Order: sequence, then structure tokens, then C-alpha cells
Amino acid sequence: MTETGDGPAAGTSHEAGAGSGYEAGVGSGYAPAAEVRKVARVVLLDPDDRILLLHGHEPEDPGQTWWFTPGGGLEGEESREEAALRELAEETGITEVELGPVLWRRHCSFPFAGRRWDQDEWYYLARTTQTATAPAGLTELETRSVSGLRWWTSAELSAARETVYPNRLAELLDALLDDGPPSPPLDLAPEIV
Repeated sequence: MTETGDGPAAGTSHEAGAGSGYEAGVGSGYAPAAEVRKVARVVLLDPDDRILLLHGHEPEDPGQTWWFTPGGGLEGEESREEAALRELAEETGITEVELGPVLWRRHCSFPFAGRRWDQDEWYYLARTTQTATAPAGLTELETRSVSGLRWWTSAELSAARETVYPNRLAELLDALLDDGPPSPPLDLAPEIV
């Protein structure tokens, strides 16, 4: 697994638009990101239409928590689809998936683990019957910042009082379950933390 930008804006992630994110980092105490990182994320649904989310936290502040979708940065020459499947396997242990279309795209910028992350994220729909999880490929940073995973129903996600990324995930999931995948993919508003 590559270094992960699974901080507050990860699910996830806060979008930075077309900018470099440097302006958002000025005075924040975080070093600006050198470039926009290409990320593939997975909206994984089980046969009961539950979504799998990871529970993350700032490595040095376990009290600062959020939920986000599996996924991460592209490695080498791999495609976003390849990255989505690899990251899903590494972070959850789930390999029996049917990868579907891109649902949403977004840009985000957020501080995490002492630096600023600027990401261009694509969210893929995926379905699985494999609901047991066994993360086995977490990076050192992920082992310090991911505290678990959980399957959520749409109703549970809508009622959640915890931070979930992307910010409108409950609403987006409801629309997906009611109307099916959007065509073309939705461009979500940038999120900057």
C-alpha cells in the first residue's frame, strides 16, 4: 500500500478544487502538498445495501475521528480501477467484488499526519457478498490512524452524528439506492478543511 491520505477529508476528503491547496495550508501549521494526488475510492455495498466504512483518526490525536470509504492513491502506472481493487483488498481483505462505474468525483484538501493532502478522488461503485473483513495490507501510517471498519445501513448513516466523508455521503447513498448510478458521474463540490 502507498502512503494514504485518509485523513479528515478522505471519505474519504475535503476538496480543493483546481488549486494546489497551498493557499489553504498557509498559516495552518501544515506543509503544503507538492501536487494533487490521484485517488480511487470504493463505495462497497453488500447484498443488503449496507456500505462499508473505515474509522479513522489523526495519528497523534485518537479523539479526532471520522468515517470514510476504502481507497487510496494510485501506484506507478496502475489505473484507477486497479488502485480501487488493490486498496480495497489491502484495507478490508475483501477481494470478491464486482467493480461498477464511477459514481462521483471530487477534489479535496485537508491536513492529516502533519502535512496537507490535495486529492482528486474518484468513487467507484462495487458490490460484494463477502462481508467478513480482514485488513492485512495497512501501511505504517494506516495502522496508526485506522481503528476499525463497519457496515452501515442507509438509515444508520443518515442518523449518524459522527463525522463522515464525503460530507453528503448519506444523501448520496440514498440517491444511489433509489435511482441507481448517475450517468455521467456527479462532480461533488470541493471540500477544504
